[in-house]
Amino acid sequence: MEIKKIDYDFSVCKVRDFSKVDLENEYCFIGKTDEENSLVCITQNTPDNVTEREDGWKAFRIQGVLDFSLIGILSKISTLLAENNIGIFAISTYNTDYILTKKDNYDKALEVLASSGYEVK
Repeated sequence: MEIKKIDYDFSVCKVRDFSKVDLENEYCFIGKTDEENSLVCITQNTPDNVTEREDGWKAFRIQGVLDFSLIGILSKISTLLAENNIGIFAISTYNTDYILTKKDNYDKALEVLASSGYEVK
């Protein structure tokens, strides 16, 4: 399975509302619940109506379109990283999964995955 590095710094945020989120940006993940409005975006694209934020994330994705019948892909990756004391922030889209780690752990995470048979590009 191929892992694709994404060459941006990311921020994980809470926003008052989504009015200042530019959905035309290359990466923009939003989530809304009864308790919060969440945003994950490229750090330089963080809007000014953020109420809380955590910077310093890097990301990679599982390359290709994952069929919904596939089981355990994210679980296997998260287990490998957890066994190496690497925390993650996972985002799933219709096509695939994105995994963010703190910058300090990013290279180590990719090394762990490469040594476990993943093709990192």
